Amino acid sequence: MSTVDQAHELAAFLRTRRERLDPDDLDLPARRGQRRTPGLRREEVAELAGVSVDYIVRLEQGRGLRPSVSVLESLATALRLTQDERAYLFDLAEQRTVRAPSPVDEAGPIARLMHDLSPLPAMLVNHRFDILAWNPEMAGLVVDFGALPAEQRNMMWLCLLHPDLQDFYLDRERIIREGIADLRAAWAAHPDDPSLTELIDEITSSSEEFARLWAERDVRVNGRGQKRLQHAVVGPLTVDFEVLAPLQAPDQRLVIYRAADAASQVALDAIVKGVAARV
Repeated sequence: MSTVDQAHELAAFLRTRRERLDPDDLDLPARRGQRRTPGLRREEVAELAGVSVDYIVRLEQGRGLRPSVSVLESLATALRLTQDERAYLFDLAEQRTVRAPSPVDEAGPIARLMHDLSPLPAMLVNHRFDILAWNPEMAGLVVDFGALPAEQRNMMWLCLLHPDLQDFYLDRERIIREGIADLRAAWAAHPDDPSLTELIDEITSSSEEFARLWAERDVRVNGRGQKRLQHAVVGPLTVDFEVLAPLQAPDQRLVIYRAADAASQVALDAIVKGVAARV
């Protein structure tokens, strides 16, 4: 996989979003004949978006069109895109406001704040999910990041390929699916990032699970949620997570975990105690 081929990806994304829609959910005139493919017909998308059928055909064939902002807005509305999918569409069409580059691979002062959050587990990642910094509690909860080679310090790589984490997430497919949807949004927003492209290539070739879910082209940026974990020492626990983006480094994310219930707090306290004993 080379860096993002926007025309090809835009074509594939529009097709998958069209095919997922149920015509019965939309206010469309009845048409004769049985549908041979799932979702909406191109004619129906064209009608909803107020563009020609030929234009939709050329877009879905990846013929190098660059839709205007108004056309993209119409397509997003016609295809019932979520906010994250809309941003992804604008990124692919190179119509989203370009931000100034930020130091995505340097932890900087945010790392100090992360350590101040102890005993809450926290880590700093970039848009690729590379782990830039972490506090001892996060390492005690997940894995000893410091013992890993630098190229393996990536949450997507670890979740899919690290042998000790194959059973770590009790809701494994949901966690992976959400992570891939988030990574796809980053991929479109950073089309010239060779490190991100190499990461996707490596995991695609090594994990059939990743390849299958990546091909679904789901897009969603996850700012908060919950994860059910199976820790090797303390057993099951559930954490709520919150993701914060620094204003001066918007491509970095500070991820903070908290116990979701009383039993999980007991388990997390035991992890923190074990970490303190080893320091």
